[in-house]
Formats: sequence, C-alpha cells, structure tokens
Amino acid sequence: MARRKPEPAGLIRRLFKIAVYLTVVVIAAGLAAAAAAYYYFAQDLPPTDALKNYRPKTVTFFYSDDGRVIGEFSQERRIVVPLAKIPEHVKQAFISAEDSNFYQHQGVDFFSIVRAFIKNLEAGRIVQGGSTITQQVTRSFLLSPEKTYTRKIREAILAFRIDRNLTKDEILYLYLNQTYLGHGAYGVESAAQVYFDKHVNQLTLAEAAQLAGLPQAPTRFSPFTNPEEARRRKNYTLHRMLEEGYISREQAEAAKEEKLHLEERPNVNLSHAAYFTEHVRRLLEEKYGPERLYNDGLKVYTTVNIESQIAAEKAVAKGLQEFAKRREYAGPIMKLPPDKVEEFLKKQEAALAEEPLTAGRLIEAVATAVDVKTGTVRVRVGRHSGLIPKKELQWALTRGSPLPKIVAPNDVILVQALAPGQEPGAWLFSLEQKPQVQAALFSQDLKDGAVKAMIGGRDFKESQFNRAVQSRRLPGSAFKPIIYTAAMDNGFTPGSVLIDSPLVYDDFAHGRRWKPTNFDQKFYGPTDLYTGLTNSRNILAVKLYIRVGYQAVLKTARALGITSPLPDNLSLALGAQGLALSELVTAYSTFPNLGERVDPMFMYRIEDRDGQLIEEIKPSRVRAISSGTACVITYMLMGVVSQGTGVRVRALGRPCGGKTGTTTNGEDAWFVGFTPEFVTGVWVGLDEMKRMGFGESGGRAAAPIFLYYMESILKGRPIRDFPVPPDATIVNNGSAQICYKEGTVGTGYSEAGTTAGEDFLKSDLEDKEF
Repeated sequence: MARRKPEPAGLIRRLFKIAVYLTVVVIAAGLAAAAAAYYYFAQDLPPTDALKNYRPKTVTFFYSDDGRVIGEFSQERRIVVPLAKIPEHVKQAFISAEDSNFYQHQGVDFFSIVRAFIKNLEAGRIVQGGSTITQQVTRSFLLSPEKTYTRKIREAILAFRIDRNLTKDEILYLYLNQTYLGHGAYGVESAAQVYFDKHVNQLTLAEAAQLAGLPQAPTRFSPFTNPEEARRRKNYTLHRMLEEGYISREQAEAAKEEKLHLEERPNVNLSHAAYFTEHVRRLLEEKYGPERLYNDGLKVYTTVNIESQIAAEKAVAKGLQEFAKRREYAGPIMKLPPDKVEEFLKKQEAALAEEPLTAGRLIEAVATAVDVKTGTVRVRVGRHSGLIPKKELQWALTRGSPLPKIVAPNDVILVQALAPGQEPGAWLFSLEQKPQVQAALFSQDLKDGAVKAMIGGRDFKESQFNRAVQSRRLPGSAFKPIIYTAAMDNGFTPGSVLIDSPLVYDDFAHGRRWKPTNFDQKFYGPTDLYTGLTNSRNILAVKLYIRVGYQAVLKTARALGITSPLPDNLSLALGAQGLALSELVTAYSTFPNLGERVDPMFMYRIEDRDGQLIEEIKPSRVRAISSGTACVITYMLMGVVSQGTGVRVRALGRPCGGKTGTTTNGEDAWFVGFTPEFVTGVWVGLDEMKRMGFGESGGRAAAPIFLYYMESILKGRPIRDFPVPPDATIVNNGSAQICYKEGTVGTGYSEAGTTAGEDFLKSDLEDKEF
C-alpha cells in the first residue's frame, strides 16, 4: 500500500514545532552562554558600594593669616563641589556632548555600543567607545582605562550595578567632579579655574560648552594649545545642546560667536610667599606623609601675612639693587645684531600685553642712542620709548669709564621703570644690574612667634634653597649678644670695664697664631661693656668669653634657642660657627620679651577636607633668662641702633634694638633686630662663601633691608616703648639710656685699675712685632 503524503497543514505544524524547539534551544544556549560569560567576566569585579562615600584625591590648600590662598598641593588638582552648585547649563552641556540618553538608559546605551562596534569594524581597530557617563564613572573609579573588549564587558556589568545602586544625580555628581579635563584639572570646578580663572557657577554657556568638549581628548581639544580644534569641539557641543532642546537657536549662535577669554591660572605657590609655602610643605610632608598631604584635601591656616611678605620682597630687592650699584658695572646683558632689534622688541611687546609696564618694575631694554653731551641714554621697551637721565647712570661711571664704553646702541641692558615721561608711551628709567649676592629675611611676631615673612633667596624661580632656615652661615658679631647675655647672668653689668688691648694666642696643635683685632684695626684701652657691644669691639667679646667660660655661653645659647653645634674655642666669641638666620631671630626674641623665648610658629591650625580640626598649634613661650638680664641686653642693643654699628636703622624713628654682624673676610653680612612688635633678621652674602666686596658690612648691606622692611610693616602703627620689668632700673647716661638689673648699678667686674693705662701700653708695645 502506497505511503500517504502528509497534508500541507500538518507539515507546517511540524516545521513550526521544530522551529519553536530550535528557538528555545538557541535561547537557552544563549542564556546559558550569557550566564557563563557574566559569571566569567563578573569574577573579581570591585564592589560599587564605595561610590556612595565619595572621597577622591583633592587639593590641599595653604592660607595666609587673612584667609587668602598662598599654596596648593595635590597629585590631582580636584576641588569637589556639590551638584546643587553646578549650573544647569553646565550639566546639560556635558550630557549633550557625552551621553544624551543619560536619563533614559540603565547604565549602558546599546545603540551607542552597536554604532561604535560598526565604526570599529570599519576602521579595523578600536576608534570609538560608545561609553555612557555611567561607564566613564565606572572606568575612572573601578577599572583601568585600556581599550579592550574584555574591559568593555566588565565595564558594562559594573555600569548596570552602579545604575541600580545610585541615582542619576549621584552618578552625574561623581562624573562632573572626577573626570580629567586637561592641564592638570580634575572636575569642572578645577577646570573652570584653570581655563577661565572662574568658579563653575560663573561659567557662561560658551565656556561650559568648551569644557564639556574636553573629556574625549583633553590635549587635542585644549583651547590653550589647539584653539581651532577647541572651537570646533565647543560648537559641536552647542549643536548637540540645541538638538536635545536645552537651548534655543539664538542662544547657540550667540555662544558660538562669544569670544572666550582664556586666563591660565597663575601658580599660587609662586605668587605670594614661595619660600614660606615650600617650608611649610616640607614640615607637613615630614609629619603627615606625602599621601595625606597631596591627596586628603587638608586646609592649612598659616601665619604668613601677605602684605608683610610683599614688603619683605620689596625691601630685599631694593637692598640688593643698592648693593649692585656699589659694585663695578658688569656691562650689558647682550648685544643684538641690528636686524634682530625689532624682533626682540615685538616679543617684548607681546609679553607686556599680558603684564603692562609699571613703575618699579625691573625689565630689559634696548639702548637706541647714547648722548655724550647730555650724558643720557635713549632706550626702548616693547612699544615704549624711554630715557635714562644722567643721574641714573652716574653710578656706573664712577670708575672713570666714558659713557660709550658703558652703553652702546643695540645693547640689551637691565633698567627699572621710574615714572611715565612727558610724551605718551614714554618712560623714565634707571640703569640697573643684577646683584650677584643672595639675601634672606626672617620676621616673626613677638607676642606669639607667628612668622609673618620669610625670604629665602634673591629669586625662588632661580633657587629653591631657603637661606633663612636651611643655610648655616657665620654670624660674626651678631653672635655677641649671646656672650653678653651669659656675662650679665654671671655678675657683669653694662658698666663693667675690660681692657681693649691686643691679644695673641698660639695654637701649637695646628702650628698657627691667632691675633683677633677690632673691625677698624684700633684698640681703645679701658672700655665698659655697654660701649663694647654698641661699637662691636672684638677684643672685648673675646676677653668676656674667656672670663665667662664656654659652658656658661653654651648653656645660654641653648636656652635662647640656638641648636646648631657650638665649638669650644675662642673664635666662638666672634661668631665663627655656622648658624641659621631663624635661630638667631629666635634667640633675639628673648630680649624684648623680658626673658621669654618665643619659638617661630608657621601654622595656626590644620583641618581636614570636611573642616574638622586635625591640629591646633599653640604659641611656644619659654622662660630662657631673667627679665632683668633681658632688659639689660635690650637697652644695650638699642644703643647699637642709636649710636653704634646699627645707626642706619635709627631712621626708623621708634624704639628699636639690634646687632650687626660681619665676618672677617666680608663673606657674610647680618642685621638682627626688634621693635616692641616684631623681631626680624636679615642676611646678605654669596653662596660660594666669597668676599662680597670692599666695604660691605652688616651695617651697610643688611641693616638697610631691615630698615625698609620695618618701615613698611610698622607704618601707621602707634609708637610703643619696650617694657621695663620690676627687677630692673633705667639709668640715663648722657645721650643713652642703660638698663641695670636691680641692685647692680655701679657694680660689676673691672680689670681696669690704677695701672690700667700702663698695662694697656705695655701689652700694646709687646705685641708690635706681630
């Protein structure tokens, strides 16, 4: 019997069943494969819970004593801002440029992924990612940034998880604060400051669009380095915002035409108190470690006063300019070929557009004409013409060189802008030269030790070595008040008399002879200690040291805050050992503070990123010497200023004490002094420990800097007198006031007797052969 063929309807039903079966199998296999893939790729994925407690690397800020930012330190320059403080148009710009379906998808946009996959196949390599904002957050926080399909799958899984665990606003908050936007800026607040010197809530629509175009390629689209590419990217973002309905066509066109004013933010670490800021950074890194300093967003409230710091910078610059003009003129910086002059001036003109010429500024100028008859020099600075008058050139001619030998046309010379001239664009200048010496200044408030100004060198950009705290130089006679302090605590008084006569000491161990002399190479016979210190007599300091003894001097020095090693030899009396400027300033703080040493304080308090107090620094006041001894030394040092080696400082016109210091070979010049408000030290010298030049001394090189600085910071303050303790008496001695400890007036050691004059003459004659 013949087999019957199946009916068409039955065949269709059977095929349908097979198809359904196969579909189920395929789906099951696909689900199984997907589950296996999910299990494979989801292994060891980091948890997303940490994103709820966002604690990114943020900037540590240093503040001056009035709350202005003086320093920023970070590995990633990020300033976290709440989403509520980010304007809507900024959020919309980033969403339009990076992920227009942000509020619709569940962490992954499959349409974007497929589109990117096709693009990558066409290119034969990965050229497009199709990542959502959520995926970018995932990559930034939880995964590495390499472009591989494995990483993309893991990224998608995590993005789904993040989208389930966080709200869209929480994800956007993370993204806008975390993403890198070029030139060291992480997050929109930091980028707004870096590119436009604004806060994020001040950004215009055009500026927001410019920043929103950066995440894809911050270097390529940087408006600083690639302005045309940046403009195209900005316009693309505006076009996307228009398509998404966030802005009108009129707003888009206006933003496209808006000229962006890029203002690359200056480095605040160099703007106000570079040496001070760097010193505080070192202290904090040593105490808290680099990880906490650079990543934890500390708030460090320092003691420095910006106005005092500016005054210190100006005082040091003025003092060093005066020093440079006492030296022989070294000649022009360079000589330009005639065909290069205009090129030089055009470059200078472009720089002046950013920082216009102002009175007091040092700048290079091109000499254009030398007028021997009038003794003047014509110069040009950018588009400005100028004149150097005869009186502003005279210092360079003091050695007899004629003017044409000093300056010639096309010479590039250093000048200082004095004032605008009679004609538009014209200026009066003075001829200057760069000083070869370095300088340091250290100033602290007497009541609490707060350091208000610190200069560690001529220019921080040239040298970061801080000569105020890191250098150890010979203080010379600036060390003598420590010898005298030990003496006043051991029975001597300002009226005690020693013989100023020649001394000779044989050092048999080294086969040499030491014969100390006074600065002026003279001897003065019987001399009271008040005169000996005010006039800085070396012989008296050595004799006083011999009579007091090394142990007494060492004990006093340590009590006053001197921590450097002090050798047990006679040259210690003349400051022949290295000390830091900050050490001497600390020691001198004891005298006007009635015997209490006040240690330098660089910070008031440190807070964490949330404003919680980490550390509060309290002033350190320690009883070092008696108030009577402190009064005695204070008034002796006032005598140094009123009639001794520090007489240049008398122009301050208010109670002031201090001491000069000059090393034997003129390698170091010092002045450390105080008023009732501040104690300040100044050092001038060459790093190479060479002689600065004939005639340079503490009174000539360092004291004027002290004077200029103190005049500035004390201007407008009421004049105050130094306090006198109950255990001291002030005695008027002609033109000077002398402080004696109670019960010591008219008493004290004296080696001068009835034969004092004969003894002096005899020792003087005996030493003539030397």
